[in-house]
Amino acid sequence: MDQPTPVSTRPPTVDIVREFPDTGWGDDGPTHGVEALIEDGAVLSFPHLAFVLSANERRFLDPRWADGKAKNISLRWGGVGAPGGEMRGAAGAPDDLAALQAMITRYAEQSEAFALRLFPHYRGALKRGNTSFRPVDVAGRATSWRQDDTRLHIDAFPSNPMHGTRLLRVFCNVNPNGRPREWRVGEPFEAHAKRYLPAIRRPLPGSAWLLAATGITKRRRTEYDHVMLQLHDRAKADAAFQRDSPQARVDFAPGTTWVVFSDQVLHAALGGQHMMEQTFYLDVAQQQRPQASPRGTLERLLGRELR
Repeated sequence: MDQPTPVSTRPPTVDIVREFPDTGWGDDGPTHGVEALIEDGAVLSFPHLAFVLSANERRFLDPRWADGKAKNISLRWGGVGAPGGEMRGAAGAPDDLAALQAMITRYAEQSEAFALRLFPHYRGALKRGNTSFRPVDVAGRATSWRQDDTRLHIDAFPSNPMHGTRLLRVFCNVNPNGRPREWRVGEPFEAHAKRYLPAIRRPLPGSAWLLAATGITKRRRTEYDHVMLQLHDRAKADAAFQRDSPQARVDFAPGTTWVVFSDQVLHAALGGQHMMEQTFYLDVAQQQRPQASPRGTLERLLGRELR
């Protein structure tokens, strides 16, 4: 008698990581013509592009430099090319903190030069956001389900409405012990939006004004921000989605840099320690193809403008 074919319990896989051979951060290297790739939701990986720490800087690869109040040590910039940045989340003597700030600033400058080389179409449009150093282990960090970044999600912020502005991020694993940064990546944004859009209601009249007036949000939450936040929350709260949806495990080895639009690519950080991260903001109108953005995709699916 023929035996029944076993039914696979593994979720469908996705293939969105694209590797490149770059070894230098400068603006004189290859451009690859990757704007279309990243706007379509690819993760660009550079396995040979390390952010090299000096002997003096390697002492910062220790969670004791974090103040315990935040998961990141970060620099807050006043704008593109700002001469300095306010450092938050760090603890230590003034001389040590100055050296730590110099290290994070160097990463900001190198990643900005790299991004402008990779994406020449964005030159003059990218705005530097926070620069972060994450010395704390991802695993075991106590958090609520909404803040649990080990669950697949797109980036959307309850208190900081983005109004469609894109979030371009440059990460680098600086772990000294051979430990990878363990990620999962998920289904394409359009498929993800189709999964949850039918259940998302419009925001209540006056709710955006009230949230801003009471200081819960930094500015008015648009319907676009409302939908993005709903997509973020519904994915994180959906255990079946986390278990069964199309996804892939990706390990970024030490010395690897990767670049992604984190408001478009479903991602989850499962493990790892010691990472650098630079955020850039890009007005959606400055994309090569604005219609490929989350905003463009959502408006096409809904058949109306999101205000």
